[in-house]
Amino acid sequence: MLIKQFEKYLTYEKRYSHNTVIAYIQDINQFFQFLKLKEEIDLEKYVEIKHIRNWMISLISEGVKPRTVHRKITSLRVYFKYLQQNSYITSNPALRVNPPKMSKKLPEFVPEHQMNELDIPGLFTDDFSGIRDRIILEMLYNTGMRVSEMVGLRNIDISTSEKTVKVTGKRNKQRIIPLNNYIINLIIRYESVKKKSGLNMSSNIPFILTNKGSGAYSKFIYRKVNHYLSVISTIQKKSPHVLRHTFATHMLNNGADLNAIKELLGHSNLSATQVYTHNTFEQIKKVYNQAHPRA
Repeated sequence: MLIKQFEKYLTYEKRYSHNTVIAYIQDINQFFQFLKLKEEIDLEKYVEIKHIRNWMISLISEGVKPRTVHRKITSLRVYFKYLQQNSYITSNPALRVNPPKMSKKLPEFVPEHQMNELDIPGLFTDDFSGIRDRIILEMLYNTGMRVSEMVGLRNIDISTSEKTVKVTGKRNKQRIIPLNNYIINLIIRYESVKKKSGLNMSSNIPFILTNKGSGAYSKFIYRKVNHYLSVISTIQKKSPHVLRHTFATHMLNNGADLNAIKELLGHSNLSATQVYTHNTFEQIKKVYNQAHPRA
């Protein structure tokens, strides 16, 4: 079936992440299932604009959020583009469908004074699990890496001598992120306590380990971040991605160049990074309203 070919195309040629591929395939299968329930047509060749619009209306009436509907339409656009490029169809019907407008949601981030609360004595224990937990929080905040990128880190990716970490991001794109002296000293402590605990220190072993010595996984890191952010912060969302937002926002607020932040985050284009300028402008407005005598 063409969907199987498309799945291989996304995985091996486009090098999309596993989760992205799953989402695309689920969206396309959901659309085809909708058509099977509604009318008998040749699913692969004769999908029309009206079919996509009817599906979109159906999703909205079921209470599906505009952002999710937008993503599903994008999935169809990419799929039909693939079919068109391989001469299965002559035009892409999804291009002429306007998805619902999405309200711009500013990334949530932890204020700087709350991030400083990580230095509270006793917040982290001084054994392996405590130092490991602090490494998780500090690495995410100091580098802006994604949780999937942290899970993929190996010992060999960390260079304390060069003060860098090599991160493998989306589509297997690699980037080098500099590390400051603070995080380097923390890494040295972490490696020392790992060695004392008799854990495997081989170069290809995951950098972040559980208490049992196995590689950390996404939910493990999420739980750790959620726990400690609940202690130091009052923000509603407390996920690893919030620390990525926090990294970018604090960098921008302290004068970092937007293009440099783009490279550090591993964004493929600047538009994805520009969302953080809105947070910066909100900070400027706050300072203005507090400082100007007529504000």
